[in-house]
Amino acid sequence: MFNGGHGGRRGGQDAKVKNFGKAIKRMLAEMKPFYLLITIAMVMSIVGSVLSVIAPNKLAEITDEISAGLMLDREKISSVATELMQDPTSTSEIDGVEISPEDKMAFAKSMQEMQAELGEMTEFTQDDAKKIYQKVDEMPESVQEVIKPKMNFEAIKNAAIFMICLYISSAILEFLEGFIMARVTAGFARDLRNRISHKINKLPLKYFDRNQIGDTLSRVTNDVDSVSSSLDNSFGSIIGEGSLLLGSLVMMIITNWVMALVAVITSLFGFVFMSMILKRSQKYFTMRQVELGNMNAHIEEIYSGISVVKAYDGKATADKKFDKLNKKIRFANQHSQFLSGMMHPIMAFTGNLGYVAVCVTGALLTMNGAISFGVIVAFMTYVRLFSSPLSRIAQAVGGLQPAAAASERVFEFIDEDEMADEREIEKHIDKGTIKGDIVFDHVKFGYDDDKTIIKDFSAEAKAGQKIAIVGPTGAGKTTMVNLLMKFYDIKDGDIRIDGISTKNMTRADVHSLFTMVLQDTWMFSGTVRENIAYNHKNVSDEDIMKICDTVGLSHFIKTLPQGLKTDVSESESISAGQKQLITIARGMVEDAPFLILDEATSNVDTRTEELVQKAMDKLMEGRTSFIIAHRLSTIKNADLILVMNEGNIIETGNHTQLMKKGGFYADLYNSQFAL
Repeated sequence: MFNGGHGGRRGGQDAKVKNFGKAIKRMLAEMKPFYLLITIAMVMSIVGSVLSVIAPNKLAEITDEISAGLMLDREKISSVATELMQDPTSTSEIDGVEISPEDKMAFAKSMQEMQAELGEMTEFTQDDAKKIYQKVDEMPESVQEVIKPKMNFEAIKNAAIFMICLYISSAILEFLEGFIMARVTAGFARDLRNRISHKINKLPLKYFDRNQIGDTLSRVTNDVDSVSSSLDNSFGSIIGEGSLLLGSLVMMIITNWVMALVAVITSLFGFVFMSMILKRSQKYFTMRQVELGNMNAHIEEIYSGISVVKAYDGKATADKKFDKLNKKIRFANQHSQFLSGMMHPIMAFTGNLGYVAVCVTGALLTMNGAISFGVIVAFMTYVRLFSSPLSRIAQAVGGLQPAAAASERVFEFIDEDEMADEREIEKHIDKGTIKGDIVFDHVKFGYDDDKTIIKDFSAEAKAGQKIAIVGPTGAGKTTMVNLLMKFYDIKDGDIRIDGISTKNMTRADVHSLFTMVLQDTWMFSGTVRENIAYNHKNVSDEDIMKICDTVGLSHFIKTLPQGLKTDVSESESISAGQKQLITIARGMVEDAPFLILDEATSNVDTRTEELVQKAMDKLMEGRTSFIIAHRLSTIKNADLILVMNEGNIIETGNHTQLMKKGGFYADLYNSQFAL
């Protein structure tokens, strides 16, 4: 509603949906200073994953040992029976156990009964296990000690300790990897903010004329925070889970390539669906960041112009626009979150599908005697290790989408064209020795290439002169000041200060030569003293109060609770005129050879204006001053008045001379008093 600037401002509406892959590549390229830490984190993640995927093999060993300690060995029973029956009348020793002839006969009897009930030993099935164990329990204790299964607890203990060490080491490495990645993402966000801060100082004024302030603030705050939080939650997960996924895949292939192939084929379906969702959802994440910037811009404009909104009863219109923007954000949020949220259940379903497929395949292989029971147990663990990272990677990729969308907007800001590099400029003017002459030599300028605002401006200001620039709205008065301050670069012609072209001076040098008091009052959060002595550390309270006496501000400051130390944000009694006086006092603190007053007294009353005018006359003594004024009564004592219209100087002279001419200036002056 309150967009200003030249040529209109643009927000995020013209932002295009970018490629997710390109955005991630750019983000990774920008993280180059953190490559060493990322590499260390990746190594830790890979080692931790290797330790995690080694553990299931040890689990298979434990399972086989436990199985061997629970199940009867048919071959051993047959071999023991054959050995004992070779000499049934004497005592035999097997595995260090002595078996008497009586025990041999009892064993032979039990074996005959078992064969009578179950048939040959090589043919009994698992359904007959209960009867077999009952017969074994009826055998002599010496025989039971030889043929009953025994667990190798030493081997089981060693394997279990080894597994525990593996898992503890893996957990420690995972913790360190998470700590490093948190440091990387926080450092990356810090660097982005630093780059943005430096970038703002390098951007030309036209960028801020053409872009909404709220959208720019959204890029600096919301978008950077989105990049940081999304990377912190997703980037480390992708590295860790990717390593675990690759490691488990390798171990599955080593363990049994048939079941590994089944698991991979079922997982491919999930990847196909995930890639389809990524393509559709990325545009909504980009839309969300763009619309969030538009809403911030709208809110900033409404609150900065709240008095106008209330005065013109614009609440309904503002609310209507807010609701429209809010619906767009809701639409983008709804679609982006829904599509992104689909990846997790799809990958979970794919993992469960792979789990079932592997179970069926493993059962078939076991029935054919291709693998042992321990291999199945180990492989089921590998399937879990394989499918779980798939689901978490899908979730992490979904989390990277807002980071990609936000990073595009951040990098768009960082990639904006900067002001011309001035490192090769060597000329410098010492403001302490400057004379004070300024020459405008056939200056031409336009904010857009196809439209020239200043068509052919030529003028000369002598040292110590008071130059007033007047004219109707849009004549180019403020533009000339912007060119003089080198806020914009002129297209043609030249501006010279003491014979030195501003083209050959740095912007910092030019700015140091001028004191500016603008029409718009600018107050930042802080005390009255800090606002007056802005960017000047060695200014005493006595000097500030002298300036306040000159401006007519001292009485007001004495009425404040803490005087100069009163916080501006906490004082609601500061009027617009008093704020203007504070900005004028701020300008008087600056000891510069040139002075620019852009409607500096527009917000003060007539009596205060007369007082300020006298103070300004004292301030302008010995200084070359440029005054832009719409109230022509304030510049009657100017040494030279430049009358501008449509970018050209149409009249020059002092007030008396111009009034005698009866031209454009006279008509402009008299119109102020017309009824």
